[in-house]
Amino acid sequence: MGNNKKLTRSANRMIAGVCAGIAEYFGWDPTLLRIVYILATFFTAFAGVIIYIILWIIMPSKMPSDGYGERMNNRLH
Repeated sequence: MGNNKKLTRSANRMIAGVCAGIAEYFGWDPTLLRIVYILATFFTAFAGVIIYIILWIIMPSKMPSDGYGERMNNRLH
């Protein structure tokens, strides 16, 4: 079976949840990714700001869930 993870913006957000969403997708620490992203943005003449805005536009927000799907999945497995 395939991995059913989706890349979405996180509810754990500082600005738009882009960095936290990427960190959740890959299983990384959101704070560490934010620090690396800020440093990379600073050292690339702020090109990271444009990339962040593009990701903010194209990454969907995480849809709120009542947990029904997860409960059913746990019941079946």
